Amino acid sequence: MPPVSHAPKPQIMGILNVTPDSFSDGGKFNHVEAAVAHAREMIAEGADIIDVGGESTRPGAEAVAEAEELARVVPVIEALTAMLAAHADDTQITHRQVRISIDTRSPIVARAALDAGAHIINDVNGARRLGMLELAAERDVPICMMHMQGEPETMQDNPYYEDCVGEVLAFLHERIEAARTAGVADHNIVLDPGIGFGKRKEDNLDLMAALQRFSDTGFKVLLGTSRKRFMGAICAEKVPAELLGATCATTTLGVLAGIAWFRVHDVKANRQAADVTFALMQQGYRIRT
Repeated sequence: MPPVSHAPKPQIMGILNVTPDSFSDGGKFNHVEAAVAHAREMIAEGADIIDVGGESTRPGAEAVAEAEELARVVPVIEALTAMLAAHADDTQITHRQVRISIDTRSPIVARAALDAGAHIINDVNGARRLGMLELAAERDVPICMMHMQGEPETMQDNPYYEDCVGEVLAFLHERIEAARTAGVADHNIVLDPGIGFGKRKEDNLDLMAALQRFSDTGFKVLLGTSRKRFMGAICAEKVPAELLGATCATTTLGVLAGIAWFRVHDVKANRQAADVTFALMQQGYRIRT
């Protein structure tokens, strides 16, 4: 009988953009009531984490003032925290221990979000701003550190790598050491190769093909491919919301490669893709290499 996998069940992180300009859902949930309603829908569909973001990081997006970002995310996180507390007896919430993540590059915003009830920091800037790692250590919370070449405003202006996988891994190893130095516990370190952030289509494909190398670091890895443009280029699809099948394919590959967290717009379909793949792995299924 093949060996049974004892890896933890993959976590689905539902995207909650409370922005007017995110690349595929900007403006849909930038009011507290709409944001909470969408979060409840994602929880019902199987989300383990709700990732709240108040600054678009799509290619070409301009930075948002911290005051504006705070005004966008703090009321939503407070409302989500109250909603989770009010529904503490709901098995959909208690069974999965639903958590809130703050998607921000700002330590000031991250601190306010944690004060409002968030449990996780998700930083597309790799936690490079002064104070972010120290905050994660102080609060003893998970921090996801992503690789991005450049800034959102310019990251897709002719990105180039000699060895994309090697360079991304080297960056993440440097961030691991920085996190440890700041006092972040290993179990709170989460890595993200940054699919679509300062990457060409071939770079994204190289990273996808090498996902096992990231999970082999021994740290949790977050995969964020949802509705990304590189899949649209492959599928000849210009509408991001029409890339559900493509996103589910990457989720399946990620589960097989040992990825722990999946950041997605479409929770239900990706929850199903992850669960079926995970069940097969529990029965000993592996990709032959």
